[in-house]
Amino acid sequence: MRIVLITPAGRGANNGNSRTAQRWAHVLRQLGHTVSIQLEWDAADADLMLALHARRSHASIERYARLHPARPLIVTLTGTDVYRDIQHDAQAQASLRLATRLIVLQDMALRELTPALRTKTDVVYQSARPLARKPPLQRSFEVLVISHLREEKDPLRAALALHYLPGTICVTHLGKDLDATLAHQAMALMRDDPRYRWLGAREHAEVRRYLARAQLLVISSRMEGGANVVSEAIAAGCPVVASHISGNIGMLGKDYAGYFKLGDEHDLARVLSRAHSDRAFYRKLSAQCRARLPLTRAAHERRALAHAINAATAGRSPAPR
Repeated sequence: MRIVLITPAGRGANNGNSRTAQRWAHVLRQLGHTVSIQLEWDAADADLMLALHARRSHASIERYARLHPARPLIVTLTGTDVYRDIQHDAQAQASLRLATRLIVLQDMALRELTPALRTKTDVVYQSARPLARKPPLQRSFEVLVISHLREEKDPLRAALALHYLPGTICVTHLGKDLDATLAHQAMALMRDDPRYRWLGAREHAEVRRYLARAQLLVISSRMEGGANVVSEAIAAGCPVVASHISGNIGMLGKDYAGYFKLGDEHDLARVLSRAHSDRAFYRKLSAQCRARLPLTRAAHERRALAHAINAATAGRSPAPR
């Protein structure tokens, strides 16, 4: 089939949507499809549209559904879709109605959908390439944050937690400056405590090198659809400490031991301190992340994506050749 894949992130963007689009295009080509990645649909003929983000891709979704009402249209829901926009935004809600199938990125997201919408929804966990562990820093217990500076990510929570942590713990933060206020705060935190280093945006290959040596990854987001960085950490054998929100629970499991209270640096410091000083607890986090490893494998993602495509196309008319 000819598939147009709509992503609100441009090709050069170094973020989750962009990496998901590139990876899914590769998977779909492996499955025998022809794929075009577009920021907005250019109206070129296609057998199927796969759109990332119900609200931000709505114009393309609406146009495709209007011009080709008999053709399959799959909408993938991001974190802001699932946990904010579909509750209140008319365009996001319209995208849900227009979609032949929906995709969510972890199973807890299904709880945010009506029973009728769940019947046309597939769960597709994002994969990550395996990554061999590297020797950690010798003099510090390195905690890694991989997050652009956006309010939804609560990206400075680990830096704030350092005030309550022993001097051997440091935080390395990788992520682009997307919010001037947060950038100023990050620079002030670096001046106040040299154990916190915000290094700005880095290429994906470099991010993976940091992940290979880090002793923990902190994901402190206020909302997540199913963070690919969690899959990356699991595939790298790096335990995760995460805010106790639905999107992280869907990635790590209800019984995961490494959660902290959302927006609470004191509680984050408690979990980080325990992981640093209690080897049995650290091994438990590692073991629980290893148990989620099958969800991050490329074959698992490929099967789930193929199922969504097949379900969407069942009984639908192909585009004329």
